[in-house]
Amino acid sequence: MKFGIDRLIAEPALRATLAGRRVALVAHPASVTDDLTHALDALAACGDMELTAAFGPQHGLRGDKQDNMIESPDYNDPVHGIPIFSLYGDVRKPTDAMMGGLDVILVDLQDLGCRIYTFITTLRYVLEAAAKHRKAVWVLDRPNPAGRPVEGLTLRPGWESFVGAGPLPMRHGLTLGELGLWFIKTLELDIEYRIIDMQDWQPDAAPGFGWPLGERTWINPSPNAPNLWMARAYAGTVMLEGTTLSEGRGTTRPLELFGAPDIDARAVMKEMESLAPQWLGGCRLRECWFEPTFHKHAGQLCHGVQIHTEVPDYNHQTFKPWRLQALAFKAIRRLYPDYALWRDFPYEYEHGKLPIDVINGGPLLREWVDDASATPNDLDVLAQSDEQAWSAQRQEYLRY
Repeated sequence: MKFGIDRLIAEPALRATLAGRRVALVAHPASVTDDLTHALDALAACGDMELTAAFGPQHGLRGDKQDNMIESPDYNDPVHGIPIFSLYGDVRKPTDAMMGGLDVILVDLQDLGCRIYTFITTLRYVLEAAAKHRKAVWVLDRPNPAGRPVEGLTLRPGWESFVGAGPLPMRHGLTLGELGLWFIKTLELDIEYRIIDMQDWQPDAAPGFGWPLGERTWINPSPNAPNLWMARAYAGTVMLEGTTLSEGRGTTRPLELFGAPDIDARAVMKEMESLAPQWLGGCRLRECWFEPTFHKHAGQLCHGVQIHTEVPDYNHQTFKPWRLQALAFKAIRRLYPDYALWRDFPYEYEHGKLPIDVINGGPLLREWVDDASATPNDLDVLAQSDEQAWSAQRQEYLRY
């Protein structure tokens, strides 16, 4: 198969309308061609377009920033001699000055298929700035490695943030190019927009179910996104960022596991199985021990659970990462009623709101966890309504 960047490089006819226009690129470390050439270098080598700038999202164009809320500066690229503007530094949105030196923005970002992944929000901000300044946006499309399944609550009005670009469920099942179409319609943007489609992407095909496993190399789109298995679990494990539990940052398997020094992981797994065994399908859970080298519980031995989706009997349709992680929170709350589960700090610069609520686009999940009388069926009723509505809404944007 071919990603959008590969088609743009291989097919000069696709680039024809870029001639004579000033071109900028939005990219990160995973923005590579099939031979692992970075998109910035590959586009510069084409010789038939004028690259005038590039933009780096959260973690930077080079992916040099390890954690959240660590900003990147602007700089000049030493190879190509163009400015590299940070969209996670002094600003999150392209400024008027940045937009003045370009005509077309090419977006080549590997997404993870989860609402909270901030490259989605960066796409929205780029589209809005381009519409304001009458610039064009092309998305060089890439796979959604989490595939087409939909899961989670839809972001509620008033809960928009840098990790919540709009009323999407946690696992949305769209590619970045398709999301661009959705943003343009829902935000009523008047813009020249084009998707360079992938060729032969099969989002329901085993064994990758969204990612061309064995055909394309996985490059971390952000420092703690090291493999496909993390991408599959991320729609659930990202919620750990709003808790006192470790999500495995500071280990070699971040966002595939969770734990803490003061929980009994075996008891948690047993309680999860007792409460909602139907939410644990499609994967395998394994008791583990780990000691983070940095971040939460650094240097402390944690008892935890690893979510395995690389197993031979993995089932893409049955696996429910958002429900699985919610169930783990519920089990911990039942076992340790007074456990200090929720962190309280300005997550992604959102003040006055608990991080778990910012992550979930509202307080409903936290309230379900903390309500001793609430059952798994209660959360199912809430989520299924949102999931069904989104599954119907997104149909008009599907291109593959």
